[in-house]
Amino acid sequence: MRARLALLALAALFGGAANDYGPDPADGTSRFVGTGAFGDYLTGRSALQHADLQVAADRLEAALTLEPGLPELANQAFIAAVLAAKPDAVRMAASLPDNPVARLVLADREAKAGNWRAAAGVFDGLPLNGLTQALRPLLVAWAQHGDGRSGTALATLQEAIQGGRNRPVLTLHAALIADLAGRREEAERSYAAARIEYGGLNLRLGQILASWQARSGDAPGTERLAADMVADNGEMSMTRQALVAEAASPAVRDAADGLAEVYLAMAATLRQQNGIDSAQVLLRLALDMRPGFTAARLLLSDIQEAAKQPEAALDTLADVPAADALAPLVQIRRAGLMDALDQTDAAVALLETLAGQHPDRPEPLALVGDIFRRRNRFAEAAAIYDRAIARLGVPTRANWPIFYERGIAKERSGRWDQAEADFKYALELSPNQPGVLNYLGYAWAEQGRNLEQAQSMIEQAVAQRPDDGSFIDSLGWVLLIRGDVEGALRQLQRAVVLMPEDGTINGHLGDALDATGRHREAEFQWRRALTLNPEPAEAARIEAKLAAPPAAEASAAAPPAR
Repeated sequence: MRARLALLALAALFGGAANDYGPDPADGTSRFVGTGAFGDYLTGRSALQHADLQVAADRLEAALTLEPGLPELANQAFIAAVLAAKPDAVRMAASLPDNPVARLVLADREAKAGNWRAAAGVFDGLPLNGLTQALRPLLVAWAQHGDGRSGTALATLQEAIQGGRNRPVLTLHAALIADLAGRREEAERSYAAARIEYGGLNLRLGQILASWQARSGDAPGTERLAADMVADNGEMSMTRQALVAEAASPAVRDAADGLAEVYLAMAATLRQQNGIDSAQVLLRLALDMRPGFTAARLLLSDIQEAAKQPEAALDTLADVPAADALAPLVQIRRAGLMDALDQTDAAVALLETLAGQHPDRPEPLALVGDIFRRRNRFAEAAAIYDRAIARLGVPTRANWPIFYERGIAKERSGRWDQAEADFKYALELSPNQPGVLNYLGYAWAEQGRNLEQAQSMIEQAVAQRPDDGSFIDSLGWVLLIRGDVEGALRQLQRAVVLMPEDGTINGHLGDALDATGRHREAEFQWRRALTLNPEPAEAARIEAKLAAPPAAEASAAAPPAR
């Protein structure tokens, strides 16, 4: 048994084994029920897959207690403890001298105890390869600053900056340390250089720069920066006043905050590079150093949501206080997660409360409309979109989505004239939007109206998104309706390749095959379409096709609109 467990643990570290014990399709629980170290191990791995971090950490640690001599298992149990934010992680780290994350945990323990020189020594011993090579100068510098050696810290960062790698983050952290050390001229130069190095303005960089400007007495500059941070992002607009007020305090207050800032910056980089597991570990370290770090909580919840772990994402955001500058953004994320968990009434109530708190902003109401629309509650969605649009004042280019979304809701609730007006207005606000071009063109094709213009609009959409199977389906459909059977067949075959599990597209391909006289293939395609849960109207149309006599099918020049 011991050898078997060792092999499983080693395979799991490299991405294997765990996939053999996935969730049961019916209830999402593990198929495996076992006892002893082997059972604890498999249960822990399954729990880790499902983001049940406390169970994962407990069971893997239990397995390690029974089989203490397996280094692979020890590493897995330790990482699970870090992800679950268990205090046991510190104890476990002490027995893993070759694990870089264990070194980080031990150094952070020293830092939290105020033993900054000891922390600097541990950070300085990190391996000079991979992620720890990028982390090392930043962490060492903050530990040196915590130890009262700010000049040495800045020299450490300058040496790393000269190396030419990771310059934006290094430059920003040099600014932060100079700022805390009272070296104002040096801080000002480094903040300016960091903004240039980053090239764009992300949320956290904006918060840090706004804090510097506000504390430097540049109130207009702070307002401009806040405006830049929320530009073209309606959800962020609700945070603008709070961000300006928050800027009066330092964004990074001490060396402990600096360490958390390093972990956040590296986690953001890893996420962009699809290093999701490592990013989550770093974010847990950031939150261990700074529990109220909302920017880290937002990023962690985004990663968890993308990994289809809405419960974990919701739990990550649970402790963000209502007074936080980013609270409106957090509430919007929470509402989306609640809806994903079928807590729709709670999600709607949360957004309605937010709408009441921000009576000039349309976004909370528009998000309620989105929830209703996704759940096929189209009449309710249209009514909510009406309320949101009433808050817009004079619509701008940035507002085209809400008219498009209201158009969909009105079209699906049987108010075509109003829907068509919304689609056209969305295109007036922002011409050539591919989604609007495709939707309106397809709708016209379904109605047998404006077919030449409909085809042209769909072709424009396809030119912008040549690999979008739904757009290519629309093009094939309008070609079929216009009598270009061979052209339609080519497009619809490609659409099915791109979206093989779409019932409507498979049904359309059946129509094209039928129109070319390939009736058996058409029948197969229609039957396949019915297995893919098409919408009720589409299913009824396909069933009527299958019930029609072969002669009637063969004589059909083109399929009717669905």
